[in-house]
Amino acid sequence: MAYLSLQKLAEIRRNHPLRDTYAEIRASMGKLEKLAIWITDHVGTMTFFLLILGWTIFWLGWNFLAPPRLQFDPPMGFVFWLFISNMIQILLMPLLMIGQNIQGRQSEARAVHDLDVNIKAEAEVETILTHLERQNDMLMAMLQKQGIKLDEVLRQTT
Repeated sequence: MAYLSLQKLAEIRRNHPLRDTYAEIRASMGKLEKLAIWITDHVGTMTFFLLILGWTIFWLGWNFLAPPRLQFDPPMGFVFWLFISNMIQILLMPLLMIGQNIQGRQSEARAVHDLDVNIKAEAEVETILTHLERQNDMLMAMLQKQGIKLDEVLRQTT
């Protein structure tokens, strides 16, 4: 009888193998998708923000405080600075969206795998509970066959 429970548990484990969804998704990604993820991961950091902030402060400070002959983007015009800033935004915006979409697919794959793991755990717990119920029934039958009352056994254990 115990063999049947173990066999069922082995069947559950065989039907719901553990997987590394991160590795599976990563292996299915092309080089451009990996590049998009890398850029998304690095652009969304304080380091990148501080880099852009430092670049802007340097650019504006230089063109306000440097001697006029050394200024390359005249104060109050800042046309070149605006052009470069807009190019960064225009290029990064769709790239970040692509990276977020790829990360969303990874999250969805992890969520599906988590559901599979939960279903497997539920099936294993159900199998274990069924086995424990059978053991309990067998113990009760053994007590009855020996003429021992359950109340007596419970009083002795307390």
